[in-house]
Amino acid sequence: MNIVNDKVTEYLEGFYKPLSPFLGSMRMQAEENHVPIILKETEDCMRSYLQIIKPNRILEIGTAVGYSSIFFANLLPEVEITSLEVNESMFQTATKNIKDAGLEHRIEVLLGDAVEGLVQLKISREDNNQSPYDLVFIDASKGHYKEFWDGCLPLCKKDAIILSDNVLFKGKTVSDEYVTDRRQRTMVRRMREYMEYITNLAYADTAVLSVGDGLAVSVLRGYHE
Repeated sequence: MNIVNDKVTEYLEGFYKPLSPFLGSMRMQAEENHVPIILKETEDCMRSYLQIIKPNRILEIGTAVGYSSIFFANLLPEVEITSLEVNESMFQTATKNIKDAGLEHRIEVLLGDAVEGLVQLKISREDNNQSPYDLVFIDASKGHYKEFWDGCLPLCKKDAIILSDNVLFKGKTVSDEYVTDRRQRTMVRRMREYMEYITNLAYADTAVLSVGDGLAVSVLRGYHE
């Protein structure tokens, strides 16, 4: 189910153009094989948004096949990206795709649990005096978004942007009538808790957009640990 009218979605997708032939081919393969990547509407939204804010360093939580990392790197020629992926098969595929795109010098993919990975990145940053991230893109396990949020905060600039994808979860976050599988109930509950949490923080301004499967855009305002 689309979270907006199907005809509206179809109309908007008619304007979509891939950023490069390589990404166009990746999207086609991902859609044919039912591999989750950012939706066309979400990509178009971020394409405009990222060109306005021009981040220098991006932290991505959830690499999948590497599509969004490659998209970011093609869109922003100077950006450096760190991406975390827990699935070894996805990690291997993403690593190959990034190498085939000639972007392995700007995209680093780390294999392992994202929450643990964020802790290690924090230690590494403190030990090596690394620059903080300007933008974080959360696009991984929906039941752990709050853990990802809390883990990435110490790695962010004080005015960083955090983008959380798929927050409306095909309408399930909005209403139980769309929850057709009992196994999803815990995930849905946690996403609702996450949405309540980030929209009521004193140190962040969050807008929730009905783009793609729901995109939350959060602007930090001088967060301190």
